[in-house]
Amino acid sequence: MLIDVVQRYEGNPILTAADVPYPVETVHNAGVVKHDDRYIMVFRSHRANGRSILGIADSDDGYHFTVRPEPFMVPATEGLFAEYERFGVEDARINPLDGAYYLTYSAYSPHGVRIGLARTADFRKVERIAFITQADYRNTVLFPERIGGRYVKLDRPHSDISPWSIWISYSPDLRHWGDSRVIMKPVRYHWDEMKIGPGAPPIRTDRGWLNIYHGVFPTMDG
Repeated sequence: MLIDVVQRYEGNPILTAADVPYPVETVHNAGVVKHDDRYIMVFRSHRANGRSILGIADSDDGYHFTVRPEPFMVPATEGLFAEYERFGVEDARINPLDGAYYLTYSAYSPHGVRIGLARTADFRKVERIAFITQADYRNTVLFPERIGGRYVKLDRPHSDISPWSIWISYSPDLRHWGDSRVIMKPVRYHWDEMKIGPGAPPIRTDRGWLNIYHGVFPTMDG
């Protein structure tokens, strides 16, 4: 039995492409965090040429957002990042960690999709750090603290052999990752039987780590 633990806001949608002051075709797949007593939203948009970018919107109450005049991240135009961001940057998760905010975002190119890591302290300037997966990974989130002295991430690699599942990996420096293993798989005949992936960064509770994930069913009416 499904338990309805959240209710959709009756004022939805809270942001549309018409609210963006620069040319975009879409607005979706946002991450939100509270910073300096304001809510910061990092959202994905697509330009008319199909390339994806990341924008920022600010809110005092978490319901009414104002989009900033310029995009926050656009595909890199030089260096290593340019090679792997040719089709866009998408779906950033905002991960509070070590006194800053780390963005884990999907970088699209003819080579496939892989996860990039960027850092910001104030949501004004952003620094790309590294790519932290190979191709065909999505939905990466970081735990908000080190565990056993190591950084920890969850993500969802694509597979042609098994259902798309959630994996855990560890790192000493946020750049080099290993000790990877699968920790959760889709359930056959369940609402998430096709694929699953991490949603928000894990939340510490008195019962352990709360992980919110999404799942996909093969048909739209599932």
